[in-house]
Parts: sequence; C-alpha cells; structure tokens
Amino acid sequence: MSVPHYRKAMAAALAAGLGFSLAACSTKSSDDSGSKSAGGKVTISVDCQPDASQKDLQKDWNDDVTAFEAANPNITIKSVSVGQQCDNPPDFTARLTGGTESDVFYAYMTDVQQVLDSGQAMDISQYATKDNIPTWDDIDPQAKAIFQDGGKQYAIPTKNYSMGLLYNKTLFAKAGLDVANPPKTWADVRAAAKKIAALGGGVAGYGDYSAGNTGGWHYTAELYSQGGQMLSDDSKKADFNNPMGKQVLQNLKDMRFTDNSMGTRQLLQWPDLLTLAASNKVGMLIGAPDVTTAIVTQFKGKYQDWAMGPMPGQDGPAKATLGGGEGYFFKKGLTPDQVKAGLKWLAFEKLTPGKGQFDYPRAKPQNQPVGLPEPQLFTNGSPSATQEQADRKANANLPAENFALFEQNPVPVKVEPKNAQAIYAVLDSAMSSVLTKQNANVDQLLSTAETKVNTLMASGS
Repeated sequence: MSVPHYRKAMAAALAAGLGFSLAACSTKSSDDSGSKSAGGKVTISVDCQPDASQKDLQKDWNDDVTAFEAANPNITIKSVSVGQQCDNPPDFTARLTGGTESDVFYAYMTDVQQVLDSGQAMDISQYATKDNIPTWDDIDPQAKAIFQDGGKQYAIPTKNYSMGLLYNKTLFAKAGLDVANPPKTWADVRAAAKKIAALGGGVAGYGDYSAGNTGGWHYTAELYSQGGQMLSDDSKKADFNNPMGKQVLQNLKDMRFTDNSMGTRQLLQWPDLLTLAASNKVGMLIGAPDVTTAIVTQFKGKYQDWAMGPMPGQDGPAKATLGGGEGYFFKKGLTPDQVKAGLKWLAFEKLTPGKGQFDYPRAKPQNQPVGLPEPQLFTNGSPSATQEQADRKANANLPAENFALFEQNPVPVKVEPKNAQAIYAVLDSAMSSVLTKQNANVDQLLSTAETKVNTLMASGS
C-alpha cells in the first residue's frame, strides 16, 4: 500500500477521537490581508506546506517560494500548513463545509467526490494547458483523469503511484530463487512462497493484511489484478462476488493452510507486516514503491534487501493494479490571474523535472530517498519522464536498479472504489477469515460481504 494512503486511512479511523489544528504561515509577513488580485499584483494561499517537524522539507518549500517570488514579483504565495499529513479528514471536511480552504488546496484522490459535492472547486479546464503548465502534455493521462468529472478538469495531479510485488532479495537467494526474475503470476507467488517458507525460522513466504481496513485495501488490489472491480460501473452495487473475487481469497487460503507459507501470525495491519518485512521474516508482499522507505526509515530494514516487480496476474500479466494520487484544487471564485498564478506555482514546485519535488541534488544530502519510481507523474518516453528518470538515476541514494522491473513493465491503473474505507472494513472480515480459519467458506464470505456492501451503497453512507 502507499504510505500516504495508510496515513489517510488511519486518520479517517481516528477522526472521531482526535482534533487537528490549521496553521497559516505567510512567507511574506507584510501581507496578511488574504487572497487578492488587483493592480497587477496577485496573492494566493497554497496549502500543504511542510510543518515544523519536517525541517528540511519546510526549508526547501520556503526557499522555493522565495525563488519563485523573485522570478515572479507580481505574485505573492501565502503558505499554509495543515499538518504533516496534508490531508487530515476532519480538518479537510470542516474547511470545505465552512469555505475556509486555501485558494489552491491539496486533496487525496479519494477526496474528489467530496470536493465536487461541496461546490467549492473551480472547473479549471480552460486553464489546464501547456501555456500555464509547460509539462502538461507529458503528465500521465491516468493521473489527470483522477481529478476529472464529466470531461472537466477540477484539479492538477502532483503525485501518482501504483502497486506491485515487493520481494526480499536476500530471502530469494537463500531459497534458491532467481532474484532477477520475480513471480509474474499468483501461481508463481505461491510456488516461491513455499520455497521461502521452507527456510524455517519463522519466515513467511508471503504476507498480507487482514485488519484495520488494510485487508479490504489489499483485497481490492488483488481483485484488480484478476481483472475485476469492487463495484458495478454505476458504483451502486458490489461486483466482487464472482469467480475473480473468489480466486483472490482462494489464493490466500491455499497459501495459508495448504502450503503453510504465510506463517501463523495473522490479523496484520500496516505496521505489523512491515515490522516483519524489516526483520527479513516475510519474503513477499504487495505495495507501492514508498513502502520500502517505510520499511527502512520507520522499521529499520535495509534498501538492499528489497526489490520490486509488477503486480502478478492470475494466469499472466496483471489486468490492472490499484493506484492513486494527490493533487491541488482551486477554490471557486478566484480570478483568472489567481488561477494562472496558482498553476504557475504548481508547475514550478510540483511539475518540473529538476525543481521542487524533483530537485534530487537537494534531496540527496538531506537523506530523502532518491531512486524510487514515484511519483509516477509523467508518461514513459515523454521528454519530462526522460529527464526525471535521468536525474533520479544520477542522484540515487538507494539501489534504484531494484525497481527497474516495476518501472519498465507498467500495469494499467485503477483507482479506489467509492466509499473505499467503509468497503475495506467489510472485506477485512473475509480476509481475516481465510487467513485464520482453515474451514472458511469462500462463497459464504463473499456473499455476506456483498450483502453488506450493497446495503452500504444503498444507504449512501
């Protein structure tokens, strides 16, 4: 799974019991009058400035604002920090409801419908062009599509990710597996998992989630690999109680109980599985590239132990993989000059190789990870992608070659279903059952889940 997605899921789960603060930090203390566009001067507020706990990132952002304003003396950027995670659901919803969001405001891909329903976002289709964003034509159409509705562009994508198969090279070598040829199908995963588990010492060949909504998240990703979908085309009913959905659970049940290759410790959530991965107790799992960063920085694993291939398919290449992204909306009511100023800032900070988030020479000495194929913003083969990949390779501070198979073999991306977190909570039960109960009935589990999800969608929850 993606680390940003996990943080969002946890924030959603804790929303009822936690409060979050919103702090605005102007980079020009002389201007605290709010957003405006007059006399040739334009002021815009932009959120998701790194907070004080991210000193290097905050300094980078502030330095970039200074450089941008020096190059564009008619534009003033008012930076707003909304916390380390950028998108805390209670704050985000409160700001949308009260109309207090920034002029250019961050949102995760699953927030799109909430933003559109709020009526707070502008249709920026006429402005989303290469005239305002020079790299616009190089941005992956799938990333753009996440923030479209009815053929209209409502936000600019600034990050994009997809999931693949992470595998432990050290365990692969010990098990006699080819580290340069990871599993391509779920049958291959099963065969490799058996060999890894045979090493003993409490090592699981394959690990998966089954609690805290993470089980339903991975069920969705694995269903997509089969060619399935969680909801009907109109998003009104469940669409996973079918042979593809059953195959997902059967694959896991077979590995867990027929092969004994998934270990006895189950009901795992995000930290649990990554703790095992960091200690070389899991041979394979699915996730986004930045999962390896979490394994290393949060759970003390090693980059050199981990490599990544594309998502496995059932009988061949995966039909699709789960992905997502994040981007920036523009508050309704902005003037054309403000919109263009905001786009110019996003182009500078988020969408230009060599600058902002792609300033790898700056990130490298700060020990920020450089070398992961993420964000996957630019279409492979485009000038921007070629430059970004070359810059990344030249400044890598981790073994970037370990991700080459994943990057060179892209799989079509599908995004999360509507009401994703509620649906994932339902599917957690099915995932936990097949991983803890040898006599679990796959058909019954999915029939029950289907009924619950249909009720959920009918209620509009």
